[in-house]
Amino acid sequence: MARELAANGNIHTDVTTIMGKGVAAYFQEPSMVDGELVWRDGVTESLDRDILRPASDPFDREGGLRLVQGDLGRAVIKISAVKPENRIVEAPAAVFETQEDALQAFKDGKLFRDVVVVLRFQGPKANGMPELHSLSPALSVIQDRGFKVAFVTDGRMSGASGKTPAAIHVSPEALAGGPLAHIRDGDIIRLDPEAGVLTTVGVDDLTGRPRATRSPAHAEGSSWGYGRELFGAFRHVVTTAEEGATVCFAVNGSSSVVHADTPPNPNVVDRTVDA
Repeated sequence: MARELAANGNIHTDVTTIMGKGVAAYFQEPSMVDGELVWRDGVTESLDRDILRPASDPFDREGGLRLVQGDLGRAVIKISAVKPENRIVEAPAAVFETQEDALQAFKDGKLFRDVVVVLRFQGPKANGMPELHSLSPALSVIQDRGFKVAFVTDGRMSGASGKTPAAIHVSPEALAGGPLAHIRDGDIIRLDPEAGVLTTVGVDDLTGRPRATRSPAHAEGSSWGYGRELFGAFRHVVTTAEEGATVCFAVNGSSSVVHADTPPNPNVVDRTVDA
């Protein structure tokens, strides 16, 4: 793989690594000969093209990721596992603020229709961006029954996000004033990774609507208990998902957004400092 990347100009070869100058050492493989370590040239061609293709014959010339954007913000979507006929979805939104609520709606049969499942308040400021992969099987069942289904969230999913289109890492996130906070049940959302589009359809003045806030139970559960309060200061200054969701580059040590939906705790005066 290293040889192929270098020959195709996909990696810098004028570098110094622990193996010395350049990357040629990575074209070799170690072996033992009479008890001695010997480096030999590795294979020059893939031994199984179903697993590793040459640059001249890739699985996909554009890669498996797409950037989508529009009036709902910016997000990324992995389409390599999604069949072309399932990639473009335009359907009414079903809005949730917890993964458990979305799964319960699925179990109750409320999502068996053309639908864009919107799960908000899952970003780095809200609750540290937990893994949401448990929704993938439910979304797959809906799609297998012949419905158009997509997933939109300011949270994250693992690399194995399944066969349904999922626009994740939406930035800015809902808790930071992002457009997802203004979406309502029934709003038509169009997700088109081929055209790079994530937008509402027929919704006038989306951000002019009142901004939704988390329920008190969700806000408290995301901020307090099981040691979550210890990370309050980090959530306060963390950057957006598309900026890396990091606290290493916080500006002035504070956030410009006031999270008014976080319940007060009578045991502390200033929770940011206390945490």
